[in-house]
Amino acid sequence: MDTTDDPQTIARILSQALPYMREYNGENIVVKYGGHAMGDEAIASDFARDIVLMKQVGMNPIVVHGGGPQIGAMLERLKVKSEFIDGLRVTDAATVEIVEMVLSGSINKSIVAAINRAGGRAVGVSGKDANFLIASKVKRTKKDPDSNIERVLDLGFVGEPTHIDPSFLESFAKSDIIPVVAPIGVGTDGATYNINADTVAGAIAAAMKASRLLLLTDVKGVLDKNKTLLPELTAAQVRALIADGTISGGMIPKVETCLAAVDGGVEGAIILDGRVRHATLLEIFTDKGVGTMIKG
Repeated sequence: MDTTDDPQTIARILSQALPYMREYNGENIVVKYGGHAMGDEAIASDFARDIVLMKQVGMNPIVVHGGGPQIGAMLERLKVKSEFIDGLRVTDAATVEIVEMVLSGSINKSIVAAINRAGGRAVGVSGKDANFLIASKVKRTKKDPDSNIERVLDLGFVGEPTHIDPSFLESFAKSDIIPVVAPIGVGTDGATYNINADTVAGAIAAAMKASRLLLLTDVKGVLDKNKTLLPELTAAQVRALIADGTISGGMIPKVETCLAAVDGGVEGAIILDGRVRHATLLEIFTDKGVGTMIKG
């Protein structure tokens, strides 16, 4: 017999979750959704149900999604060449149109539809809606190893948030609607910008003074040198782990997003494995959680 079907087990789990339901009642929870979790139908369905449950027990979930692999597939399909510089996709005028089409179109609406099928009321938006996410062009420089001269890298329409209007998202919090945000921003000149989804989630979490920022990734969380999960870290500990090389590569921008969110007023930012079924609920409703929490 599967113990998860045992009524006593179910009752015990619900009882343990009750204090967390009270703690997070009325709180903003920003969830960045992406990675392999988006490509697995069963996990995607579980994720939608988890988000609906969070809303129904009194939380205000805000979903921010990525879509790098889907963008890459569409660019290849349309035979549009694309390159990366320092992990950021160079986005010219032709590419940004496709990026917006994929992010604000197919991906956003598929997540909205999944949440609606699970019994929720989701609405898809991007930073262009009500101009709630103003962005500016990302500026990067790179030092030439031979001449030691820094040169400016032109990434095209790659942006970073400069202003988030919290009143737009607060209007959803006062209703039964769950916002699903595509990471597209608009410049003061009306230009469209492609923005890293983690960065958008962190900026929204800070602007909304969220209780939690959850970054669903394809790894367990932050690991030590023995590849053991570190369940909780302070900002100072994170910076020390970056300095000694324990945190490296693609994990650095993720923890930096968490640090910026915490510095901006978010109570806790968590990096967790989105490939684990119901990872969001396990993090919110259990004592140990399933990832690495970063606090100030």
